[in-house]
This record gives sequence, C-alpha cells and structure tokens, in this order.
Amino acid sequence: MSSVRVLVGTRKGAFILSSDGKRQKWEVSGPHFAGWEIFHMKGSASEPNHIYASQTSGWFGQIIQRSDDGGKTWHQPGTPAGQELKSPEGFPMGESNKFVYDTSDQTGRPLTTHQWYDGTQHPWEFKRVWHLEPSLSDPMTVFAGVEDAAMFKTTDGGKTWNELAGLRQAHGDKWMPGAGGMGLHTILLDPTDPQRMYIAISAAGAFRTDDGGKLWKPINKGLKSNYIPNPEAEVGHCVHRIALHRDKPQVLYMQKHWDVMRSDNAGESWHEVSGNLPSDFGFPIDVHAHEPQTVYVVPIKSDSEHYPPEGKLRVYRSRTGGNEWEPLTNGLPQKDCYVNILRDAMAVDSMDDCGIYFGTTGGQVYASADGGDHWNPIVRDLPAVLSVEVQTLK
Repeated sequence: MSSVRVLVGTRKGAFILSSDGKRQKWEVSGPHFAGWEIFHMKGSASEPNHIYASQTSGWFGQIIQRSDDGGKTWHQPGTPAGQELKSPEGFPMGESNKFVYDTSDQTGRPLTTHQWYDGTQHPWEFKRVWHLEPSLSDPMTVFAGVEDAAMFKTTDGGKTWNELAGLRQAHGDKWMPGAGGMGLHTILLDPTDPQRMYIAISAAGAFRTDDGGKLWKPINKGLKSNYIPNPEAEVGHCVHRIALHRDKPQVLYMQKHWDVMRSDNAGESWHEVSGNLPSDFGFPIDVHAHEPQTVYVVPIKSDSEHYPPEGKLRVYRSRTGGNEWEPLTNGLPQKDCYVNILRDAMAVDSMDDCGIYFGTTGGQVYASADGGDHWNPIVRDLPAVLSVEVQTLK
C-alpha cells in the first residue's frame, strides 16, 4: 500500500509527518534544525528519499540541507550564495560581478549579507532561499529561487550552484520588493517539456523560459494591479503563487495580490476567475492531483488583515477551473480563527482519493483525505508554518 510523507517547514524547525495510505494516524518526526527557519522543503520526484531543505538564520545566514534517507539524517552540500558560485552566464567577469562580504557598496552603506553587481551595476543582495524545486528526472539537479529575486541551479546535489542569469535580464531593473521582500517563490517544471519552466516573483510577476533557463519572458498580459503606476505594466505585479496540473500544463492558475487568475495558453494571457469568492486576496493556490479543473484557494480578508473573512477558516474549491467556488468547512474552525496560510503552505498528494494539506501561522496542519470534503488537524501547536509539501510513496 502507498504511504504519505508531509514535509513541513516552520519558523523554528522542520517536521516530517508520516502515514499509511488511509491517512488517519500520523507519526511526527522533528523538530529537525530546531530554532532555525525552514523556508521550504521538497523531495525529489525521481528519488523520494532525497529531500532538500532551505535553512535560514539571522545569525548564521543561509544553508542548504540534503537528506538521502527520507529525513532521518542530513548534511550540508552547499549553498547558492557560497564562495564556489561561478560567474553567471551572460555577465562579464570582473570585480563588479563578484560577491562581497561584510563590506560596503558604492554608496558606503554597510552590508551584512552578500551583494552582487550585475553588468548594469544594480546591487543584488542574497538573503535567503525561498523555494527548492528538484528536477522531475534527476535527483541531483535542483532549482532554487532566492531573495533578492534570482534563480540558481545545481546538478551535483547542491555542492555547487550556478545562476540562471538570463532571468534578471528580463527587465530585472524594474522589479520591486513586495511587503515580504523580493523573493522568487514559485518554480513550476513542465512535465511534458523539460526545457519549459515557470517562475513567479513578488513583486515582479510571472515569467517563462522555453530553453531551460537561458532566456526568459514576462507572462503578465491580462494582469491588472491598481497599486502600481501602470496597472497593466509588463512587469511589477505582485504574484503570490501559480500552479498547474501535469496533464494540462498549458493551463495555469494564479493567486495574485488581489485576483485569482487563469491562463489557458501557457501564460501568454490571463483572465480573472475570482467568481463568488468572499475575498480574492490570498496566498496559496493548488490543483487536484487527478482533476485538472479542480482548484483550491484559501481567501484572506485583505492585504492589511491577513486572516480569514469573518474569522471563519474556509478552503474554497472550484470544480470548473474558476468562477464558481464552494466553501469547504467540515472540520475547520468557523469562529474566532485569525491565522494565515502562506503561499507555499498548501500541497496535494497523488493517492487515488486525492489528499489536500495546508499549514497555518498558528501551527496547525490540516489534511483532507477526500478532496476537501472533510478536514482534520493532523498536528497542532507547531511553530508558524512556512511551507507544506507532500510525497506519495509507493
């Protein structure tokens, strides 16, 4: 029988929740890296026991951890901003292209973390790894999205990293940080085309590459953001999360800073599908494992009030790809609930009866083993949950 492993990153460590195929009783392992922020954990699709974790501390900086035994033991292969970083392709070599440590930039401002100057002398500061996305076919190849927004790739399991520098040439001088920083937080790999990837940056928008990461293009046509000078600008939109289904990867779903959006043509254009949601502001969005038209979001009251409308925690499901949404409440608190669900804190498994999982800033992880009809807290009282990923193990 298949089993399920839920990888939970929190403000104060990592937790691994395990269950058999019935998903009724759960074992909790952790905290791993107690006291450290674990921004994201993700397991390899081709080798499930290979798990990567983004470990961050204000005192000690950023570390990438890797486990080769399903999370029992861990080691540090490297970090995207380590001394071994090679010059990014597309930028000329020279002193202005190297990381500098604990020094000052050209204005005399002190730096406490690494900074990079690209060919146009725009400062870039390495702060943390927001998202790790292992290759669909090679457990040693991993993509990393970082803050300030940039994308790195390793082909040796994290020992060395190279920047996919073409991304920052896609109007990178016009990117601006959102309220939570300028992080590259979403990486989607097209299962039908190994050269195609999608990424999202807050606050720059969504981007696509069709050649494995050498060249990138903005894919934000149809987005409208009233809080920027040009509401329909090519870049500058605060995209919170994008998702796709492996059977229809040209169909994309987006939770934006206001508005739930859909694209039917690989991001070439978008249209709104917020429909009857009580609020179209939120952070996560995900798609049912077996139903490409079934989508899940968790509405939050507003961009200044990060809690569920009316204090009622409701996941909303659309079975029609958007526009028509139904609240899912069975087993979720329906009064006095003021938690938030962050952008990387929702995931689905691939069991026959698809399971849906999400974690809250209150430290609860909820699970539904029947596509969202019924929910149970599978663990409570964790530190604030930053990310949730799921592995279905054969």
